[in-house]
Amino acid sequence: MWRQRARRWTYRRFSPDGRLGLRLTLACAAVFLVVVPFVVLLALVDVHWAPLRHLDDTATTHTHGFVLRHRALVGPLRATAYVFHPWVFRTILLALAAWLLYRGARRLAVWAAANVLVAGVVSATLKTAVGRTRPVLPNPIAHSGGGSFPSGHALMTVVGTATIVLVLLPLLRRAWRAVAWAAAAVLSVASGLFRVLLGVHYLSDVIAGWLLGAAIVLATTAAFETWRRGEGRRPADPFHEGTEPEAEARIAGEDHARSA
Repeated sequence: MWRQRARRWTYRRFSPDGRLGLRLTLACAAVFLVVVPFVVLLALVDVHWAPLRHLDDTATTHTHGFVLRHRALVGPLRATAYVFHPWVFRTILLALAAWLLYRGARRLAVWAAANVLVAGVVSATLKTAVGRTRPVLPNPIAHSGGGSFPSGHALMTVVGTATIVLVLLPLLRRAWRAVAWAAAAVLSVASGLFRVLLGVHYLSDVIAGWLLGAAIVLATTAAFETWRRGEGRRPADPFHEGTEPEAEARIAGEDHARSA
């Protein structure tokens, strides 16, 4: 009996018609692997775990001292607070959703807009629930309101850049897809590190933002792939082909559709 069940389970996940099960299993595992470190980090912050607090304080003190010794960095760093502001990415994603809606990619537009909504609600809820105060420095170079955990800049940069890449991947050649993901990773890392350098977030706040942003994108992308297969569409690998590969013609426009 158990052998038959094992064969059925294997077939559903590895057969040409059943690969959705494998992809969704891997997607769920990826979400789990991202969420667990975030939950652990949240618990350690909540109980004021001494080693983590020491790490945060040390990182804040050293980075702030570095900036004070290199005053030329202050102006550019302050500018990053606006360049990577969550509302910048929210505006870009909402504009992208409107463009997709205009192109006829309605479900993809809803997915992009949903990422904005989910990220905003989760970030605001956690900031209020955790209530962590921001670093207090003797000679601050920047100020920011609201809770410190998680970093909204780091979270929204991950969600924003990943959503843009996942929408546009069908238009990119294979080599450029790797470049797009690399650019998204660099922007996400930079956004978080700039917050630490500005002295408005602890290192753990930024790491939490990265983890939570990745979890949101993984979860919504897996949900979208479930819908695709429910509609009878072929299995796809979103992180290589995009969230909705079949929308390539609509995203590119009619001229591209005719040339394809």
